[in-house]
Amino acid sequence: MTQATTHSPFRSALATVPTYKAGKQPAAVAGLTPYKLSSNEHYLQPLPGVMEAIAEPNTPAAYPDPAASALTTALSEYLRVPTDHIAVGAGGSEIITALSHITLEPEAEVVYPSPSFELYSQAAALNGANRTPVGLTGELKHDLKTMAEAITEHTRLVALCSPNNPTGPTISKDEFETFMAEVPSGVLVVLDEAYWEFITDPAAVNGLAALNDYDNLVLVRTFSKAHGLAGLRIGYAVAKPHVISEVRKALIPFSVTAPSQKAAIASLQRVDEVLERAKTIADVRDEFVAALRSQGWDVPQAQANFVWLPLGELSTAFEDACVAQSLAVRNLNDGVRISIGEPDAMKRVLQVAAEFRKHHYPTA
Repeated sequence: MTQATTHSPFRSALATVPTYKAGKQPAAVAGLTPYKLSSNEHYLQPLPGVMEAIAEPNTPAAYPDPAASALTTALSEYLRVPTDHIAVGAGGSEIITALSHITLEPEAEVVYPSPSFELYSQAAALNGANRTPVGLTGELKHDLKTMAEAITEHTRLVALCSPNNPTGPTISKDEFETFMAEVPSGVLVVLDEAYWEFITDPAAVNGLAALNDYDNLVLVRTFSKAHGLAGLRIGYAVAKPHVISEVRKALIPFSVTAPSQKAAIASLQRVDEVLERAKTIADVRDEFVAALRSQGWDVPQAQANFVWLPLGELSTAFEDACVAQSLAVRNLNDGVRISIGEPDAMKRVLQVAAEFRKHHYPTA
């Protein structure tokens, strides 16, 4: 029997959706310890109490608390905001996806920096929205003036990333306030602060403090980075209740498991240690940046747990040089992002960078 010809079951928007590409694993090289510096993962061991919380008895047949009530209460106490200002999801990624679901549809527009976190574009495309990426400044910071000018009557969502992934610079408090003064109240602004704990620049905007001044601002934070719980998938949004109530509608039920919720609570109970470890990583980052600059590299302001090398067309060649030394870095074609890892890993990257510069920039 000949099957009847039918239309494709897939949405036309899928044709423009980029596939998210995770950081690669390091290649095996004889005699070398492999290091994965491609996913901005926390390289220190878990805090005491976290593994014990994960190991606590859980009934696999029982659903977790869909409201993550205990974790929401713990976050409320830590952040000093009411529980109706908080929504918990499976990592910052689910929160960002939910925000796109509640704002975007065909004909709607989203404005975001480029390069930045790939999910902004992907989530927008999945909703059939028109995307307006805005290039960064010469210092690889958000071009907030141009982003404000790009907002039209069809714009529903603006994404900001501070520190910006993958380039590293933050948005200053003054820059943020100037930008927000230009944004219509009917446009939702997402401030993605996945790496806020690593910031050492006192001029950087504090999203939590800014929430008091803007009803159209939503803050996205995560336990994946400084808390070292990336594998457990826990992120959260903080905003006024009228935003949070809509976000909760778009979250997948039961997406945050019971062990994940317990681990996050245990980590919050040791938040001073979390912040101290983040400062340790920031110190390593600053030393790494100084060493790269001493070799002659033009490294932008680094305020997260990674460093960006703007290599342009040499990005793949640099990645290949790292692969040969059992190092995995993130090649984004116009540059390479290097996560901060163990001391031996950073020392090896510096050796690769020095040799690469000698070969490719002989007159520099």
